Amino acid sequence: MSFKLTVAGKSATIPYPTLISVFFINSSDIDVSIPVEFVDDKSVDSKTPTAAIKLVTPGGETFIDQLDALDYLAQTFSQVLLEKSKSQEWTKLALEKFYTKNFKDLATDLEKLDAHLNFRSYIIGYQVTLADIALWGVLRANPIMASVLKSETYPNVSRWYNFLAQSDSRFDKSAELLTNSLNELRKAAKNAKASAGGKKETHKASFEIDLPGAEVGKVVTRFPPEPSGYLHIGHAKAAILNEYFAHAYKGKLIIRFDDTNPTKEKVEFQDSIIEDLQLLGIKGDRITYSSDYFQDMYELAVKLIKDGKAYCDDTPSEKMREERMVGDASARRDRSVEENLRIFTEEMKNGTEEGLKNCLRAKIDYKALNKALRDPVIYRCNLTPHHRTGTEWKMYPIYDFCVPVVDSIEGVTHSLRTNEYRDRNPQYEWIQKALNLRPVAIWDFGRVNFVRTLLSKRKLQWFVDKNYVSNWDDPRFPTVRGVRRRGMTVEGLRNFIMAQGPSKNIINLDWSVIWALNKKVIDPVAPRFTAVEAENAVPVKLLNGPSEPYTESKPKHKKNPDVGTKSVIFANQVLIDQADADLTEGEEVTFMDWGNVIVSKVVKEGDVVKSVEANLHLEGDFRKTSKKLTWLANTKDKINVDLADFDHLITKDKLEEEDNFEDFITPETEFHTKAFADLNIAKLKSGDIIQFERKGYYRVDVPYEEGKSAVLFSIPDGKTVSRYGAKK
Repeated sequence: MSFKLTVAGKSATIPYPTLISVFFINSSDIDVSIPVEFVDDKSVDSKTPTAAIKLVTPGGETFIDQLDALDYLAQTFSQVLLEKSKSQEWTKLALEKFYTKNFKDLATDLEKLDAHLNFRSYIIGYQVTLADIALWGVLRANPIMASVLKSETYPNVSRWYNFLAQSDSRFDKSAELLTNSLNELRKAAKNAKASAGGKKETHKASFEIDLPGAEVGKVVTRFPPEPSGYLHIGHAKAAILNEYFAHAYKGKLIIRFDDTNPTKEKVEFQDSIIEDLQLLGIKGDRITYSSDYFQDMYELAVKLIKDGKAYCDDTPSEKMREERMVGDASARRDRSVEENLRIFTEEMKNGTEEGLKNCLRAKIDYKALNKALRDPVIYRCNLTPHHRTGTEWKMYPIYDFCVPVVDSIEGVTHSLRTNEYRDRNPQYEWIQKALNLRPVAIWDFGRVNFVRTLLSKRKLQWFVDKNYVSNWDDPRFPTVRGVRRRGMTVEGLRNFIMAQGPSKNIINLDWSVIWALNKKVIDPVAPRFTAVEAENAVPVKLLNGPSEPYTESKPKHKKNPDVGTKSVIFANQVLIDQADADLTEGEEVTFMDWGNVIVSKVVKEGDVVKSVEANLHLEGDFRKTSKKLTWLANTKDKINVDLADFDHLITKDKLEEEDNFEDFITPETEFHTKAFADLNIAKLKSGDIIQFERKGYYRVDVPYEEGKSAVLFSIPDGKTVSRYGAKK
């Protein structure tokens, strides 16, 4: 199919920027020809053509308007360009708003688009539609967008834009063809010579996204947490990526509990993981348990023994570790099949004294350069009762044996896991091949590490056991519950993970990155209130202030009226922070949301201001004052609050393998400040997120009760510097 654009009698085959949809149709092997020509040939010399186009259909119908032309394409080729009616609004927005070179105007619409894409892979639904094609094409054609997309000022837009380009080659290929064809067209117009028509290119739809063999509707991913601790931010990335790819391919997500180590596992952890996944908006199509397949794995282990591909070994663990390190064969490697079967099916299975001394090892290659292949252990005895199967089993499969087996049995098509397992990928593949199981494609992604943060569940459990933290939901913990309690939103967390994408690179990030993304979520909706630190709060007497306190209704958020209104008390006795009381007599300052005041008297004891007298000067110009102060009416309505702040648990940015984390524990990590807040705080509920003007964002941990202070946790904004010099 060709789109013929004619200028000065010369023509070239070209997809118009917003008609990148043409290329999609062309790539789908649909044999049709529609002539298209420019109505205004002046646009050919501009960087971004904005001319109207003339499209004449095979039936003789003519469309001049771009939107009408796009609608015709969507209707005619519905199998390629879906959701015509829903796409029309977005297509119109693309044509009218996103061509502009005025960044101020563009920023407003980009913010709206970024918010719309918070939880979405596509503009509409679960696959590419005309809306995606039109918007992507316009952004690609707008020269000022290149730097914007690279800066990730709008992380959801950048993620969506790059995802489309990476997941379907037709986007970038069409842009490339557009550039080449425009060059040919300009040359033809200037030289009045015929330019060669662009050769039709055919491209197959690519839905790989680096997932080998992925097919829409057939992809099955799995998230296999071990119920030995609470879900932390590293697990959240794995869960969200597995869910993301499953939905992107219209496939299925399995949430499978890898419950093969009864020593560490608890129902408490299992239940908490399900709850945390629900908090993140992740719901699997199935919830399964590795323990459901204990009998299957047992029978497959017996098969390995019978095939001479596994043996029982009672070599002491330290000696076994040493032999594997240097590449020596175990003395038990040549045990007979019969002896191995007896030990495995009688001694190990029943947890006898002899069985407890043995483990089962895969017989791969004890000299392999990849040490993961040096006859790895695949079964061990454990007499601890299992939280689901009780005492039925006395031995359990090791994770590295369990995962490839159960992945294959459950129909998983793509095993997504962090690249710390990369050396064990050949082991995964060997087990499936040795057992004649259906192979599963492995796809590695880089794990996320944060500075001054431990993600090891064993080490996090140590902090809980030693009472350094209150529990796994402590706001200093990198668990989903911990960061949520600190003030991380689900949107902020998902935005962060999606912004990182499925990169294979291991990244070490400062927490400021994720908190800065979270700020973008909470700032537009967090109501604004007032708090003054109680210690050394400075009373200000307004000599010409109101004789009696009165209340006015004010917006909770000046830029977002939908947040609602609040009550503000005005009185002649107010409080300000000691830090704001560095005032001089005769100085004019602004009391925020009230007006200007002129200082008449400052009473000090040493460096501490004890009181201030001032006069309201409401006719003063707030634009001419250098100091804008928060204030609080000093009435009985003020609320006592406890403002809590936190530092990292670890003092070193990155712990090396030889480091003992106990040597790098931050001496003090929790700080409390008593304050007075306005009366509206009494109405807040646990979990509410607010901003105290000029202090920062806070999450209500314990709501106010008569006679008890409300407790609020400070929410980092990506800029705050901790007491030990690191950004929070």
